[in-house]
Amino acid sequence: MPKTRSGGGLSGTQQAAKFLGVSVLAGAVLAGIALPGFGALGLAAKGTVEGFDEIPANLKTPPLSQRTTILDSEGGRIATVYSRDRTVVPIEDISPYMQKAIVAIEDSRFYKHGAIDLKGVLRAVNRNAQSGGVAQGASTLTQQYVKNVFVEEAGDDPTKVAQATQQTLGRKIQELKYAIQVEEELGKKKILENYLNITFFGQQAYGIEAAAQRYFSKPAKDLSLEESAMLAGLVQSPSRYDPVNDEQEAAKRRNTVLQRMAAVGDISQAEADRAKATPIKLKVTRPKSGCITAVSGAGFFCDYVRKVFLTNPVFGKTREERAKLWNQGGLTIRTTMDPQAQESVQQSIKNHVNQSDSVATAVTLVEPGSGKILGMGQSRPYGYGKNETEINLSVDHDMGGSNFGFPTGSTFKPFLATAAIERGVPATQSYPSPYKMPYPASIQTCSGRPWVNTDNDTAENENESEVGPYDLKEAMALSVNTYFVQMIGQIGMCPVTESIAKLGVVQGDGKKLPESPSALTLGSQGISPLRMASAYAAFANQGTYCTPIAVSSIKTATGESLKVPKTSCSRAMSENTANTINTLLMGVTDSGTGKTAGLTSRDNAGKTGTTDGRKNAWFVGYTPNMSGAVWVGSPSQQVEMTDITIGGVYHDLVFGGAVPGPIWKDAVTGALDGKEAPSFTTVNIPDGPKGGDQDKPDDGGNNQDPGRGNDKPDDKPDDGNQGGSPWPPPGEGGNQNGGNGNGGNGNGRNGGNGWPGWPGGPDDGGGNFP
Repeated sequence: MPKTRSGGGLSGTQQAAKFLGVSVLAGAVLAGIALPGFGALGLAAKGTVEGFDEIPANLKTPPLSQRTTILDSEGGRIATVYSRDRTVVPIEDISPYMQKAIVAIEDSRFYKHGAIDLKGVLRAVNRNAQSGGVAQGASTLTQQYVKNVFVEEAGDDPTKVAQATQQTLGRKIQELKYAIQVEEELGKKKILENYLNITFFGQQAYGIEAAAQRYFSKPAKDLSLEESAMLAGLVQSPSRYDPVNDEQEAAKRRNTVLQRMAAVGDISQAEADRAKATPIKLKVTRPKSGCITAVSGAGFFCDYVRKVFLTNPVFGKTREERAKLWNQGGLTIRTTMDPQAQESVQQSIKNHVNQSDSVATAVTLVEPGSGKILGMGQSRPYGYGKNETEINLSVDHDMGGSNFGFPTGSTFKPFLATAAIERGVPATQSYPSPYKMPYPASIQTCSGRPWVNTDNDTAENENESEVGPYDLKEAMALSVNTYFVQMIGQIGMCPVTESIAKLGVVQGDGKKLPESPSALTLGSQGISPLRMASAYAAFANQGTYCTPIAVSSIKTATGESLKVPKTSCSRAMSENTANTINTLLMGVTDSGTGKTAGLTSRDNAGKTGTTDGRKNAWFVGYTPNMSGAVWVGSPSQQVEMTDITIGGVYHDLVFGGAVPGPIWKDAVTGALDGKEAPSFTTVNIPDGPKGGDQDKPDDGGNNQDPGRGNDKPDDKPDDGNQGGSPWPPPGEGGNQNGGNGNGGNGNGRNGGNGWPGWPGGPDDGGGNFP
């Protein structure tokens, strides 16, 4: 960080330069070229002063970098962030002792001279000439203030800082010019106020208020005589006189200030002596800045807010403009985070996943219809230590998240069902759905070039007992993989691609999902929890998708309101489709694989997901007024969740209903406690044919616990074809006894492919499919 003074000794060359500068400057002043009223206004030196007609606005009200406070939706503080720890205060809120101390030690003739102290200049020249070096400087408090403004504007740019502090005649005369105008336009009282707010006091404290809090944990208005003297002494060299690192040196400097105050009549000698005899009594408050200071585990949400500010054009056309505004600080940012929801998220995480576990969890809650992010947290805290991370596992890579997001497994199936229903496939659609089957030989894509199953990729269900036929309602509840493989074979991949685009679904790296059946059926590609929660919120919002937002309002240090990004809502599906999906997913939490996540006090719906190798487990669910996504897994994707202990509980196999489901249930229950419980609009979906073991319980397993299994896709290429293929050979006609394929011969009316609604097969007996 740049400081107003170096705190170190000067080399012989520097001393000579400074001596020469003061001498030349004195000569210039005495020659009458710098002061209006004492000589000509024009300067011959090129690049020095062009006139005294205009003063930069920044010198009147310097753009001081200050703290930015990030608040939750109710006004509670989430975190304080800053590039410089500074809180600007008016002169009335600064102790009179502090005002007198800084003037006494830095410019005791402050109230007697103008911008330039001619006596001081002459005295400095004389003392320096006698010592043969630089024994005394000549800058007034006003000149120091002007220089500090230049340094402040330079920020942390080394080149600009060097320019702001360069010791050239032109620079000195420029500072003099501005100092004269500042004196005329601001007056002594305002100059002193600005000086005390801009000056660096060491220990990352800029301005007197931050310094008072840092060293004594009290406001500047309450500083005592000896405290004020100590702080005033720091300005000359914050590092040399740092009381935290060298209390003895700091005491000597403080006593010098006290003696100077007595010498100029600010205090009596007795008062000075008593203060000198008082030991320095620090009460240090360590500097805390950034999202690591966030409460209720909201560090990742805090960082997301920062990313929104730095990337959204609303806050500036270029990243440089946005960064400058952010670093300037002084902002009060009211966010969308609901403190009740955030607290519930963190408590649920704490109850189910330990920080030191080999896997982690990330949870995000959003509000349907508004896009507001209500809560965001994860089991590994925001930080830099062991089992901590700065990577926000809930968001995309460009917003601080993982490189690619995380494979979603069967939580993707509702998107496929949405596309199918929008295309006219009935909610009663039935497919043979054998235990294991190959993907179709080819599937149409948006490009018109079909995907071809050259590797003989196959899919299978979680349990061998899961054999169709199944209708959509039961297939969704039990997460029957082969049912949805047949569905994408029927409608093609382009409708799915178009549907998820309307729902804002992209990979964690921001790219579109590839047109492959494993990606668009069984969720093999990485997506962030925030994306999933926002997409599912569209189901709750009767088919209207709203982009997520984190910021509600921003005010500057002067009270000016800044524009903030607004949510953008658009129809992603018809209301009837959304209501149909709601009805289907209510079955998942009522009696399907997500039963362990089901709420008893309000309508709720959702979907489980477990990926190949059990490296990721998901539950994405929603109520009419809240949507949430829970991911559990290893951020590095190296842990297979079998024979594993998570949160102190042993699991032989982890699946979406076992760990993510209960996390979601507890988080949403607490977040909505005491809030209204609206109902979904549902549709009547008649029951279709039942598949598999007719005696199996509602939990979808064969004597398994509720929610066990049934949601793990296995879309790896696999030799063999247990149970036969339900796909008819291309071009082969149908017959009145039903179509080919295991479980597909129960529908003789349509013939062809063995199930109703198949393009090219139902009535004409054709066997071609998209």
